[in-house]
Amino acid sequence: MDGIAQYISDIVDVLIVTYVIYKLLMLLRGTRAVQLLKGISVVIAVWMISSFFQLSTLQWLMENLFSLGVITVIIIFQPELRRALEQLGRGRIFNRHNQVDEQVITQMVGDIVKAVSHLSKRRIGALILIERQTGLSDYIETGIRLDAKLGSELMINIFEPNTPLHDGAVVIRNRQITAAGCYLPLSENPFISKELGTRHRAGMGISEVSDAISVIVSEETGHISLAIYGKLERGLTEEELISRLYEELKPPDKNTGFWHRRGEKNG
Repeated sequence: MDGIAQYISDIVDVLIVTYVIYKLLMLLRGTRAVQLLKGISVVIAVWMISSFFQLSTLQWLMENLFSLGVITVIIIFQPELRRALEQLGRGRIFNRHNQVDEQVITQMVGDIVKAVSHLSKRRIGALILIERQTGLSDYIETGIRLDAKLGSELMINIFEPNTPLHDGAVVIRNRQITAAGCYLPLSENPFISKELGTRHRAGMGISEVSDAISVIVSEETGHISLAIYGKLERGLTEEELISRLYEELKPPDKNTGFWHRRGEKNG
């Protein structure tokens, strides 16, 4: 029995480690860290070769290099580690979702889509952020505080060309337009299309460091895009935008939790 228990424990151990490695690779995919990982792989390969052929000088150099490896990795992968910890903190274990009436969600989505559709048809650039669990106070402070009731007309006026707030981002918090003209961090993703401008890179950037939803309207084409968790969805129709926003903003189903699913399986 002890042998079987140890065997099961080893399997579980391997599966957990495999899952952690897989999630790390998924987290690093599409970032500059991929190139750094390739460089680290070359260093490890050199170390293995030096050990196999007993190249003492090269082996000594590699061992001294590895002694600083942990600190070096933390410094190099600081943005990715920060994003990983933020995503862990956004998990269901730590978050308590505010129960929002579906009618309120529907009205908010309707106001956003109406404004975006108007701006898109006239090829007026826009960047709208919807705050969720991760606070955006640092970025709100870079803009003009409004604390105004959410409305499509107000958003349209904000993004009118040649106005003071046209070039910044609008932040929506608790179904209010909290601030406009906000400055955001640009994405560090090296694989973003060259044809995308600063507005798209800013929308991507904030979605990489927070769980905010970025709605972007291209000034050149009028195309509507959505950035969530560092992923950009381009060329959305009005119907697709409504569907995606409602999908992301709707209150979580109380009956979809872990213990409920487990009870269904046991039943």
